[in-house]
Amino acid sequence: MESYNFKNIEEELLEIWEKNKIFRVKDNKDLKKFYCLVMFPYPSGRIHMGHVRNYVIGDVIARYKRMQGYNVLHPIGWDAFGLPAENAALEKKIHPAKWTYDNIDYMRKELKRLGISYNWEREVTTCDEEYYKWNQWFFIKFYEKGLVYRKESYANWCPKCETVLANEQVIDGKCWRCDSEVEYKKLNQWFFKITDYAEELLEGHNLLKNGWPEKVLIMQKNWIGKSYGVTINFKLEDGRDFPIFTTRPDTIYGVTFMAISPEHPFVDEIVDKAEKNLKEELIKFLQRVKKVNIEKRRTGEYEKEGIWTGYYVINPLTKERVPLYIANFVLMEYGTGAIMCVPAHDQRDFEFAKKYKLPIKIVIKPFDYELDPEKMESAYVDDGIQVNSGEFNGLPNRIAMEKIIDYIEANKLGKRSINYKLKDWLISRQRYWGTPIPIIYCSKCGIVPVPENDLPVKLPKEVEITFKGGSPLEKVKEFVNVKCPKCGSDAKRETDTMDTFVDSSWYYARYCSPDEKNSPFNKKEAEYWLPVDQYIGGIEHATMHLLYARFFHKVMRDLGLVNFDEPFLNLLTQGMVIKDGAKMSKSKGNIVDPDDMINKYGADTLRIFILFAAPPETELEWSDKGIEGAHRFVNRIWNFIAKNFDNIKDIKFEIEPEKLNNSQKNLYIYLNKTIKKFIDDIEKSFHFNTAIASVMEFLNELIKYDYKTETDYKLLKFCIKNILLLLNPIAPFFTERLWRNLNFENAIYENPFPSPDENYLRFNTYKMVVQINGKLRNLIGVEYNLSEEEMKEKALSDDKIKKYIEGKEILKIITVKNKLVNIVIK
Repeated sequence: MESYNFKNIEEELLEIWEKNKIFRVKDNKDLKKFYCLVMFPYPSGRIHMGHVRNYVIGDVIARYKRMQGYNVLHPIGWDAFGLPAENAALEKKIHPAKWTYDNIDYMRKELKRLGISYNWEREVTTCDEEYYKWNQWFFIKFYEKGLVYRKESYANWCPKCETVLANEQVIDGKCWRCDSEVEYKKLNQWFFKITDYAEELLEGHNLLKNGWPEKVLIMQKNWIGKSYGVTINFKLEDGRDFPIFTTRPDTIYGVTFMAISPEHPFVDEIVDKAEKNLKEELIKFLQRVKKVNIEKRRTGEYEKEGIWTGYYVINPLTKERVPLYIANFVLMEYGTGAIMCVPAHDQRDFEFAKKYKLPIKIVIKPFDYELDPEKMESAYVDDGIQVNSGEFNGLPNRIAMEKIIDYIEANKLGKRSINYKLKDWLISRQRYWGTPIPIIYCSKCGIVPVPENDLPVKLPKEVEITFKGGSPLEKVKEFVNVKCPKCGSDAKRETDTMDTFVDSSWYYARYCSPDEKNSPFNKKEAEYWLPVDQYIGGIEHATMHLLYARFFHKVMRDLGLVNFDEPFLNLLTQGMVIKDGAKMSKSKGNIVDPDDMINKYGADTLRIFILFAAPPETELEWSDKGIEGAHRFVNRIWNFIAKNFDNIKDIKFEIEPEKLNNSQKNLYIYLNKTIKKFIDDIEKSFHFNTAIASVMEFLNELIKYDYKTETDYKLLKFCIKNILLLLNPIAPFFTERLWRNLNFENAIYENPFPSPDENYLRFNTYKMVVQINGKLRNLIGVEYNLSEEEMKEKALSDDKIKKYIEGKEILKIITVKNKLVNIVIK
C-alpha cells in the first residue's frame, strides 16, 4: 500500500466529490430530515481558526446524520452586506461588490479544502438582488402589519463609521466594528416593533430549554428585562400628567425628588422656557452629559450628576411638591424616561441626594431597629415595615406593595403594568453597502412604500464612498429622485439602508428553496425542512442575531409563511480559538493561518486537532504540539493498516462472536464498547474530543494484539472497517482513501454508521490478584482490559484491602495488566 500523501489524497477526493455532487440534498420527502446549520460567515477574505472550528463541528454532525440515514440539509452562504466592504472600498480603491465577491470566491475554495460537505447548489449571498429583494418585501409586509415605524430619536452613533448602531452593537461603550467611542445623536430612524413580541420571545424559552444552552436563555431573558410594577401619574404644577413606572410602589411615600433622562422630550420645553442664566447652565450640562457614553450610563460606571430644571412635580399620594432634576443616570430607553427618587431606599438616589443636599425620608424601617436619616451611610434596601406611609403604616412592605397598587388603581392614579428593557429594533443605517429601505417620500402623499412589483429597489453601482456627510446614496441623484407611485409627483427615496441583521434573520428559511422566484421561500419545502434541527455559532450573538431571528420567525408565522413557533430547535455555542492566552487576532500577532496548517499537515489533521483539543463549548487553546500529535495519530492508523495490508486486503470476513476465543472476544468487546462510547459522546454532548480519544485507545489495543490465525486477521479487518466508519465524519479524506484501498463495499459515506453489538459490551472477567508488599491479600473479580487507573481504583476500594492499608502511607502501586496489583506501603 502507498505511503500517506495527504495532498494527493485530498485533491483527488475533492475532485470526485465535486464531480459526483455527493452532498446534494435528496428530493425525497419520505426520508426523515435533519437540518444542520452553521451561522454563515461574513466574506472578510480568509477563513480563520474560529471559522474552522465552527464549520468542522457542523460538518461532523451533518456527515454523522447522513450515515444514520437522514436526509440532511447542510447549506452555506454569505452574510455579504456590511461596513467592512465600504472600508475596503475607501482603503483599496475597489468597489464593495468586487471586494465582496472576490472574497467569497477565495473563502469558498478554503472551505472546500477543509472537506466541508456543503450542498453548494443552495449557496445564498445576501448582497445578491435575488436575496435582498425579499428583505424589502418583508419590510413592506411588516409595515402593513404596523410593525414598522419612523421617528426622531436618540441613537448610538459611531463617529468613525458615521452610522447608527443598535444597542446590541455597542460593546463596552465602543462600536462593535471599529472600536471607536460611541456617541448619542438625535436622528430620524426606522424601527421594527420587536417589543410587540417581547412576551412571546420570553415564553418561547420554554420550548427551547432542553435544546439551548441555559446561558443563552438567561442572556436573552435579561436583555428583554421583564419587570412587574405600576405606572403612576404624577402631575406637573400646571396639571399635566407626568407618568413614571416603578417596581417599588412601597417606597412612593418616600419620594423627595424626581428625575428625567437628558433625552426626555420634556427637556426641550424646559430649556426653551428657562430664564437666561438657567438656560445656559442647562445647555452646558446637557452637552457634557450626552458626551458620556450611553453604555457607561447603563452600567452606572460614572459620577452621578444632575441639574434642577426649575420645575416641581406633585406626588399623587402625598400631595407633596418635589423638585424635578435632569439626571445622567436616567435612561430614556427604560420605562417612561422619568423616575421617582427615594434616597432612603435606593443607593443611586441616596448618593445623588447627598451630593445635592436633598431630603432623605424613611418609609421602610428594619424589623428590629430604627433608622436615622441623618446618620445613614447608605440606602436601606432590604424588606421591613412601612412607616411614614399614611394608611399603610405598620404593614410589611411586601404586603404594602399590593395594597398601594390597589389604592392607586381604585383612585385612578395609575395602573398595574409590565415593563421591558427591550426596545424596538433600530434598523436604519447611513451606509451604502446594505439593503435599500423601500420607502418613498412624497410632499403630497407622505410616506409611501415601494409597490411590490417594483422590487427590488436596486443599489446603484456608481457611488462615491467617503465616510463623510451621511449616506453615500444621498449623492446619487438617479437613485434619490423618483416619481411617487401613488400620485406621480416628484418624490425622494429613503437613502438609509437596513441593518445587516435583517439579512441574517431569515436566511435559514431561504436555504430551503434558494431559487424560489415568487416568495422568500417555498412553503412546501419549508414545511419539510424547518425548523432547523441543529444550529451552531458563537454565543456573542445571543442578544443580537438569535433574538432578531426568533422575532422575525414569529412575524413570518403570523404572515402565514411558517406554521411553528421557533426557528432553531437545538443550539450549540462553540468557544473561541485562543493562542498564547488571547483570542487570535492580527493586532495581537497570534494568528495561525488554516491554509498553512492544511499545506503542512493536511485537512484531516487540522479537523482532528480542532475537535480533539477541547469540548466544543469551551475555549480551545492552539497548540503546535497538539496538531503534530493529531498528525501522528493519522499516520499511525495509516502505517498500521499498511503493515497488515497484504494480510487483510482480500480477506473475506464474517464475524461470529460466539465462535471467537477469549482474546479475540475481548478485542471484539473492546470494539463494541468503543462504538458505544463514540455514539454516546456525540449524541449526548457533541464531545468529539472524548469520542476521538476512545478510538485512539482502541487503536492501541489493535496494535498490541498478536495476530496469528486467519480469524485474527478477519477480526482485524472488521475492526479497521469500523474505525474508518467512526472516523469518517471527523476525517473524511484519509478514511475514504483507506476504505477504497481495502475494497470495502460501496463508498464509505454510503454505509450506515456503526452500531454496537449489545450482547458484547462487557468484557469477560478474571480474578485480579491484589498484593500488599508482595503478599497476596485478595482476589477480586474484574473485567479484562481495565486501564491502570481502573485497576488501582478496584484494588483500593475493596473492603478487605482497605483494612490492610488504613492509616498506612502508600509509597507506590504497581500494576500488571489483566493480572495483578501490588500496593507498596510503609
